[in-house]
Amino acid sequence: MTILFLFLALFALMFIGVPVAISLGLAGSLTIMFFSQDSVRSLAIKLFETSEHYTLLAIPFFLLAGAFMTTGGVAKRLIDFANATVGHIRGGLAIGAVMACMLFAALSGSSPATVAAVGSIAIAGMVRSGYPQAFGAGIVCNAGTLGILIPPSIVMVVYAAATETSVGKLFMAGVVPGLLLGLGLMVAIYIVAVKKNLPAMPRATFREWLSAARKAIWGLLLMVIILGGIYTGMFTPTEAAAVAAVYSAFVALFVYKDITLRDCPKVLLESGKLSIMLMFIIANAMLFAHVLTTEQIPQQITAMVLEAGLQPWMFLLVVNIVLLVAGAFMEPSAIILILAPILFPIAIQLGIDPIHLGIIMVVNMEIGLITPPVGLNLFVASAVTGMPVTQVIRAVLPWLALMLSFLVLITYVPAISLALPNLLGM
Repeated sequence: MTILFLFLALFALMFIGVPVAISLGLAGSLTIMFFSQDSVRSLAIKLFETSEHYTLLAIPFFLLAGAFMTTGGVAKRLIDFANATVGHIRGGLAIGAVMACMLFAALSGSSPATVAAVGSIAIAGMVRSGYPQAFGAGIVCNAGTLGILIPPSIVMVVYAAATETSVGKLFMAGVVPGLLLGLGLMVAIYIVAVKKNLPAMPRATFREWLSAARKAIWGLLLMVIILGGIYTGMFTPTEAAAVAAVYSAFVALFVYKDITLRDCPKVLLESGKLSIMLMFIIANAMLFAHVLTTEQIPQQITAMVLEAGLQPWMFLLVVNIVLLVAGAFMEPSAIILILAPILFPIAIQLGIDPIHLGIIMVVNMEIGLITPPVGLNLFVASAVTGMPVTQVIRAVLPWLALMLSFLVLITYVPAISLALPNLLGM
């Protein structure tokens, strides 16, 4: 009865247009008031606990680092470097856009930020060179999803907080899948480019490539600082986020000089708004997860799954279907916080690695970001290009088959996600 009321209340509130964050908090609060032995005071305690969760402190810092990198000209320099590297290949500008998304993903931790930063420059450049605008929008929309797969990733931080797994291990587990998806997109673009005879740029000389690399090096160094610092044990992922924020501010202000000290309050305000929005969703989702835990709902569902005799591969298939449906309607962090506490104990009982489950959930969230009606990347690409959202959806659809094939591969070949963390002895 409690399970039924909790989820009915949640979906009813969302159906009548109540924001997701408030729906989560209200559903949890009403369940405790009407059905639980737990005190209502526990809700206030849980909200306070969420606000002081050490792992979640990484989120505002990564958002701030991304804000400085997006506001400054880092994205333009990364695109120039990518074009100098692969622009001479048939369809090179589109391949360069994917490479730039991969590089920017390793700086920002956010998918919409990657689409906004790279898309605003790369799509216009592709159109000027004779590419169809829809083709460029479809490419950047899909490649932008790498923002939450290639570390650092805000969604991975949220999963780690919800399941108490290692952020560093999750970051390392995202490296190989991220590179694999980026490479897959590049190969697909090349095949399409050859068939459609899309243009290629003149090959950059070694001096031009060196010049582009020198200009981009300050942005590229941030990846080394974040991942190198975490792996060597120099600092925790949360400390890495703080270092990234300070470094990004230093590069934008004093090295590239794309922004002035006068612009800083605006950058801080923008990242602050994003942080508050995300933390409000997380705080309410934590309340919801608290109700799940106190009412032992995950344990009940685990028992039901084990009694039904589900095999691990069948369970993972169900997980993917549930996450793909949820991803079409909800924000990634909220989905992770609602479903991870339910799926995590079942996965452990079935012998599925929690880090592998985390990467499967992140890849599902990637697909959710380009799935209508609520796919965030679709709206960002629409705003950047001026195209109607319906046109952006049509541009993205041909690439969804590739994303779904990649999801199957990641789901049933755990070695892709776990090889690097195991190799590094994490």
